[in-house]
Amino acid sequence: MKLVFAGTPEVAVPALDALLASGRHEVAAVVTRPDAPAGRGRRLVASPVAERAEEAGIEVLKPSKPRDAEFLERLREIAPDCCPVVAYGALLPRAALDIPAHGWVNLHFSLLPAWRGAAPVQHAIMAGDEITGASTFLIEEGLDSGPVYGTVTEEIRPTDTSGDLLTRLAFAGSGLLAATMDGIEDGTLKAVPQPAEGITLAPKITVEDAQVDWAAPALRVDRVVRGCTPAPGAWTTFRGERLKLVQVTPVPGRTDLAPGRLAVGKNSVHVGTGSYAVELLWVQAQGKKPMRAADWARGVRIADGETLGG
Repeated sequence: MKLVFAGTPEVAVPALDALLASGRHEVAAVVTRPDAPAGRGRRLVASPVAERAEEAGIEVLKPSKPRDAEFLERLREIAPDCCPVVAYGALLPRAALDIPAHGWVNLHFSLLPAWRGAAPVQHAIMAGDEITGASTFLIEEGLDSGPVYGTVTEEIRPTDTSGDLLTRLAFAGSGLLAATMDGIEDGTLKAVPQPAEGITLAPKITVEDAQVDWAAPALRVDRVVRGCTPAPGAWTTFRGERLKLVQVTPVPGRTDLAPGRLAVGKNSVHVGTGSYAVELLWVQAQGKKPMRAADWARGVRIADGETLGG
């Protein structure tokens, strides 16, 4: 089939690579978000998908909005059979959805209908799910509500951050997306409507969502930190300034600390929660690089009775 691939961040690159390597399909063009400012100099930088497409010599389309008339006209000229999508980052209008004969097929990083929305991996970890996966589905105008072509499952490991899990899903999902394109082409794969039960939503995680509540149980604190790593980054406050929590681990059995109360050992930093303590392993103070929590604690000279979170 002739394909136009839509995607933007690094997590979409494995799927593009899988389609380029498939030998069955022609990736005629790539659609991605416009160049965005990055770094201290705020220089405009192309998306990872755009960079990969340019390396492969593929036409790159960067509409400011996918309803732009110029973009829609170019898409009609290319006349793709199908448009596979991975984390493109913009809503597709009906005018665009109607162009490819087999529609737009999205690779979504959850087992639909669970975790529809922008942050399925983060929400799966924060909810304490043990299994997640990826799904390919036909895009409709609803939020991740279209019929599903296929799924793959993935275990959520006890120490997984959202970055760890998303990396594994990106590679597992790339094979699923390529197989979905094969099945659509040869007519052996039909999309199945999602069940009405089991729908959960996964809106974007905000900075406010990533603030740790020390009155919550230790497992909840751990899940918030892992779910918000690397972005937007879990955080708390110390002496009125924000402190990013890079890695923590529960300490079952230590229940002598009130929520937020700090206890510093020779090579450890414990914090009380609503159940038992957690140990801070890595933190990042404002304007600093990530460091071991024990080194941070020695540097700031934590006094007896000091707390996190105000």
